[in-house]
Amino acid sequence: MVLEMKVPSPGESITEVEIAEWLVEDGDYVEKDQAIAEVDSDKATLELPAEESGIITLKAEVGDAVAVGEVVCLIDTSAKKPEDSSSDSDKKEEVKKEEPKKEAPKKEEPKKETYASGTPSPAAKKILDEKGIPASSVSGSGRGGRITKDDAVKAVPSMGTPTGGNRSETRSKLSMLRRKVAERLVSAKNETAMLTTFNEVDMSAIFELRKQYKEEFKAKHGVSLGFMSFFTKAVIRALQMYPAVNSMIDGKEMITYEFCDISIAVSGPKGLMVPVIRNAENLTFRGIESEVKRLAIRAREGEITIDEMTGGTFTITNGGVFGSMLSTPIINPPQSGILGMHNIVERAIVRDGAIAIAPVMYVALSYDHRIIDGKESVGFLVAVKEALESPEELLMDGNVKKALEL
Repeated sequence: MVLEMKVPSPGESITEVEIAEWLVEDGDYVEKDQAIAEVDSDKATLELPAEESGIITLKAEVGDAVAVGEVVCLIDTSAKKPEDSSSDSDKKEEVKKEEPKKEAPKKEEPKKETYASGTPSPAAKKILDEKGIPASSVSGSGRGGRITKDDAVKAVPSMGTPTGGNRSETRSKLSMLRRKVAERLVSAKNETAMLTTFNEVDMSAIFELRKQYKEEFKAKHGVSLGFMSFFTKAVIRALQMYPAVNSMIDGKEMITYEFCDISIAVSGPKGLMVPVIRNAENLTFRGIESEVKRLAIRAREGEITIDEMTGGTFTITNGGVFGSMLSTPIINPPQSGILGMHNIVERAIVRDGAIAIAPVMYVALSYDHRIIDGKESVGFLVAVKEALESPEELLMDGNVKKALEL
């Protein structure tokens, strides 16, 4: 019996996948539930398991876009698993050793082609003709003085000074995930009234808290006390103060959420992924740090699921880990706001009327001006700044030990 394996639906709204890699070859014997391929959807990379055991016949190539429900391979379930044939191969090897060696017939060496000096190759001729450069003005480096394509390329005048360096290029197909990310980013720019507002945060108070409690926190909870928990807590507080930022447009209506599902941008092996921390408003510092670590590991190892990246009411992205000083993050549609974190640098600030050196981070809020007014956007970012500069008072209710569960 020949089984037709069809592409299963990876999730709602996904209509096709792309064959990222075949893990088996055409004609291989596969076991039931064995991973036979990796497929890319527009949200994640998934493994495709064999539905039955048998000999497999591939019906799609790497890079092909295959619709959900389309046949991707055939499995001959009546085929028996091949037995170990090492003994047979050994016998054949012995027979080969006994056979007298036959002298291989001498091959005639191919005649070498000769070209008149200054004759361009077809590719070189095309380039020279397009640029109006006479072949007589180009020195050939090929056999017999023939003009090669590289000679023709170097002969083309450029705006700068030719250096004779490597000018090669490569082309590679964008993955389905990368193409979808590109579409969403362009859509966000074209379909929203996106603006960005900026502020700066004195991180001294958070530095002191982390310096004092990070070792004890990690020893007790098994995760580090990072910056993400402070920022997530500050964002939740600001979202509750300015609910329009925790809203989305749906046609002619505005949906405002009473919960905070915080998306966190993570750099994965195949591009940017945005897993979601569900009901972050109910999590402690330990809970947020544990969830951030879990989702980041799953994203980097390619194990993140579509459900873990679906939804989200607001996004936090941290370009500071790559050294970014300032940027304008693009909204993650259909959300209406995204907070950009950046690197922390010691800068001169005014504190109590005097110049002081402090660790400062620039923060940016990009928002959809269709439903978020300037007053709300600025107020939101100021609320985030206030909470980060006074975390013990505004994020920990004045009790650090209790907030950190120490």
